[in-house]
Amino acid sequence: MKLRLRRPRDLALALRELARRRPHEAVDYLDAHEEEWSSLAESDPHDAADILEAIAGEDAAELISDLDPGDAADVLEEMHEEAAADVLEELHFTDAAAAVSELAPEEAADIVGHLEHDTREAIFGAMTDAQVEDIRDILRYPPDSAGGLMTPEPATLSVGITAGEAIEALRRLHEGLENMSYVYVVEPDGRLTGVISFRELVFARPLTAIDEVMVKNPVSVRPETDREKVGELIQRYDLLAMPVVDDAGVLLGIVTIDDVIEAVQREASEDIAAMVGAGVEETIYTPFYRSVIHRLPWTAVNLATALAVALVVSKFEPVIGRVAVLAAYMPVVASVGGNSGAQSQAVIIRAMAVDTIPGGQVRRVLRRALLIGLVNGFVVGILSGLIAAAATNSPRIGLVIALAAQANLIVANLAGSGIPVLLHRLGQDPAMASNIFMTMITDMVGFGGFLAIATLLL
Repeated sequence: MKLRLRRPRDLALALRELARRRPHEAVDYLDAHEEEWSSLAESDPHDAADILEAIAGEDAAELISDLDPGDAADVLEEMHEEAAADVLEELHFTDAAAAVSELAPEEAADIVGHLEHDTREAIFGAMTDAQVEDIRDILRYPPDSAGGLMTPEPATLSVGITAGEAIEALRRLHEGLENMSYVYVVEPDGRLTGVISFRELVFARPLTAIDEVMVKNPVSVRPETDREKVGELIQRYDLLAMPVVDDAGVLLGIVTIDDVIEAVQREASEDIAAMVGAGVEETIYTPFYRSVIHRLPWTAVNLATALAVALVVSKFEPVIGRVAVLAAYMPVVASVGGNSGAQSQAVIIRAMAVDTIPGGQVRRVLRRALLIGLVNGFVVGILSGLIAAAATNSPRIGLVIALAAQANLIVANLAGSGIPVLLHRLGQDPAMASNIFMTMITDMVGFGGFLAIATLLL
């Protein structure tokens, strides 16, 4: 097979699409064109990572083992963490160790954290003690904390030197540092005492003491600080990085804005999964048995709530038997309620993802949800009632549907706003399967309330 493409970028895109559609053909091509594969990995590790994720398994491991350790590390860094870990699992531990050694400690920790214990220890055994220690220091913290996100080697200068001396020191350090937006000033014992932007340092007079141009007592976080709080502080103070210090104020590392953006995106995807009862850490690369374990409990809860709704409906068999057309309109009432509740729920969870809702604002939030439910319920109730009355030639059935729709929209908006707030007050994740409970309430009110009103009016 030949891919007659002149530009490297076109070749990369063609190989990526081929790997997604016919992975075996992509493997055969890359095996026969090792130079093109090496060149692609070196010049465009992102596309190379996409190709490996599409191929997966032993074939992906063989391809990455053909690369230099540095190029292999660049590709692994661009891969999804679990996919990269799967590739490392297939490699000989010495090859895996060579690639992991080329990664920044925080990137290495993200990947090896998904490895089986025995594989991880075998890889660590082929690395230097200093490299392993840096990675273990990060693995000590939860991945969603400042410690789990931080880069452990920020640009630091000793207190008491001049701007000219500082610039000369940074010239010697720059090759080993990825982020130099800020320079942190520390005491001899490592305690953080100030921060100065690289721009301010460059424009300061050479003999000016950095103590005069630095910002003293900068905002910082502890390693156990949640990633949401870190993101909030970076946004509030318009920072490019946040220093991480221990209880004694010793600088441990920094969390960059890039890390925060990635963490916020991950948080959003986890919230979406949690709302419907899927595992917050589940991805398409998660082993199926773990997915089953994550999903089965909430699926059982969903079954229980569905049976509860069925039990409520069964109590109204007489009225359904007398007016069979009601069965056709029941889902309409439940559906509009469920949609309205989901809208309120999304707004509340989004607000909580940025910051917690103060206790004094809870009543205002619920009152707002009630007003939205009243207005929308009135409009939807009138429309659905008129349509149903015209379709059935029965004003009473139209009245039943109008009242039921309005009642369900009011309850749905209150449930959509109230359930996340209640879960937060109970110390639980506001997004945790809240959609399941909200759906149960809107279905019960939608079906049960609809049939109860029908029993009274028909």
